[in-house]
Amino acid sequence: MMILHIAAATVHAYALECHKQRFDTLPYVCHLHHLSCSSATHAAANQSAACFYSPDMSESIIPPEVRPKPAVPAKPPHVVAPSPTAPHGPQGLGGLGGGMGYGGVADRAPGSGHLGGGSTLLGYIGIDTIIEQMRKKTMKAGFDFNIMIVGQSGLGKSTLVNTLFKSQVSRWSSAWGSEFKLPKTVEIKAVSHVIEEGGVKMKLTVIDTPGFGDQINNENCWEPISKYINEQYEKFLKEEVNIARKKRIPDTRVHCCLYFISPTGHSLRQLDIEFMKHLSRMVNIVPVIAKSDTMTPDEKNEFKQRVRKELEVCGIEFYPQKEFDDDMEDKNENDKIREAMPFAVVGSDKEYQVNGKRVLGRKTAWGVIEVENPNHCEFALLRDFLIRTHLQDLKEITHNIHYETYRAKRLNENGGLHPISLSFQNAPTSLFPLPTHTLSRNTLN
Repeated sequence: MMILHIAAATVHAYALECHKQRFDTLPYVCHLHHLSCSSATHAAANQSAACFYSPDMSESIIPPEVRPKPAVPAKPPHVVAPSPTAPHGPQGLGGLGGGMGYGGVADRAPGSGHLGGGSTLLGYIGIDTIIEQMRKKTMKAGFDFNIMIVGQSGLGKSTLVNTLFKSQVSRWSSAWGSEFKLPKTVEIKAVSHVIEEGGVKMKLTVIDTPGFGDQINNENCWEPISKYINEQYEKFLKEEVNIARKKRIPDTRVHCCLYFISPTGHSLRQLDIEFMKHLSRMVNIVPVIAKSDTMTPDEKNEFKQRVRKELEVCGIEFYPQKEFDDDMEDKNENDKIREAMPFAVVGSDKEYQVNGKRVLGRKTAWGVIEVENPNHCEFALLRDFLIRTHLQDLKEITHNIHYETYRAKRLNENGGLHPISLSFQNAPTSLFPLPTHTLSRNTLN
């Protein structure tokens, strides 16, 4: 009997719905359901729906009308984010209140364009909005970029860096006076600046190496530079393995090393080969030919080919390395860059009037050498390469390749564990679940 009552109730509910859709006969309902029930079930159903249906079967059965599905709103060409003062910011996929799921349609009344609290509901919701979320977070945090310049004195290293970032960021213009004496040994001088452009902040650190290659005996003059690079890796590693580490570890690792080659027009010096051979596995080296305006175009092209051949023979890999190309698109782009390296550059922070325009350049008796003119030098290629296309890749290669190589080596040297000095006074007690007996600091060390 319970089954019969349930079947009758089901037919009754369906009869009410069919009345709204203008069905004309109840037997058609029973035929659709093929209910395996007795005549008592049909009688109960007919009695419950007698007020809605006519026994006349001559009329044709009208099928239910098909209601179109609601259209999904298209992505607007320009999505304007709500103001920061709004109580609720833009929500991502599945983040809207009121039953928002992966379908992207909110459970709200038609025509309502606001959520509770007064915030505007965006018309487009998709997983690609994560790009905008990442951009906002990155802009708030800012960027770090550390560049090292290595080469003999008088090659225009500080001038080139100032021209590269169009700011007085070099050590020479920031800290040194006019009375400058060459150091007797290689020193490391780092100067940091915060550059802001278009709402994007970048902490730029320029590491200079005065005294490199300026002595009579330049044996092992690259060791202080190698030591400095490893010290920055060690500093980052210590912060990384701490139990209570910082939310954002300060990054002082060298992301790029600009090595300045003297424009001799002949070949690389032995010092150049030894330096790049020792440091190419621990830092991204970008070789450049300094003061290329001292050579003719033919001399410059021949010198570049000779330098590339010597680097290949000596097994020196400069950035971008072939083994780190991710796909064919990166390989094709990096192949063009590798064919153009080393970049023959000219640096200048002075402007001159040329054809009614103010340009950066070097004035000679034959005219003005325009720094940003590709027909005069390759400074524009170097700037686009370092800043516009490969700045983030330089940081990723430093972290994923060079730093990971150093990290693995250090951890293997210590049996898989890095020695950590724990401070029990400052660390939270929940991080150190002690057993029944008491541990002393000597036990941990």
